[in-house]
Amino acid sequence: MPLASPPAPPWYKQFWPWFIIGLLASSVIFSLVYLVASIRYFDGTVAQDYYRRGLAINEQLAKQERAGQLGLAARLRVDALTGDVIVDLEGERRPERLHLAWIFPTEHGRDRHLTLQRVREGRYAGHLDAPLRYRWYLHLQPTPGDDAAWRLTGEARFPDAGTIALTPGI
Repeated sequence: MPLASPPAPPWYKQFWPWFIIGLLASSVIFSLVYLVASIRYFDGTVAQDYYRRGLAINEQLAKQERAGQLGLAARLRVDALTGDVIVDLEGERRPERLHLAWIFPTEHGRDRHLTLQRVREGRYAGHLDAPLRYRWYLHLQPTPGDDAAWRLTGEARFPDAGTIALTPGI
């Protein structure tokens, strides 16, 4: 009389079916997470005028070169408590107003623009409405109505940036 093998446990008590189901379930979950992230953080499609914007890079580089020829440099300070922005500009050109662009590296919607008024020879002042945090790129140039043929650039981390140097090139 042959010995009968013990009955096999049901499938749901075995390891391999659950392992395979777990792999499939994890791939579905990760796919949904990436789908939600891609929808929430959609950064747009390629702009229709991408070629023209690419050509504008040469214009910006020419502005920075012009600032170097004029011997321009600036020091920027931001008072974290009051939001006051002070720029001391050195060099040949000193327009009545300056445009300061605060560019956030990853989110275009967080960019800020500030017009600085001359308070005395070489010193400009403005006011921020909210405190800054994280890292920012800075572009300083005359307001568009004035001679906007030069641009100074810099980079800062807030809130403890101290004095920030703005130079003709990064």
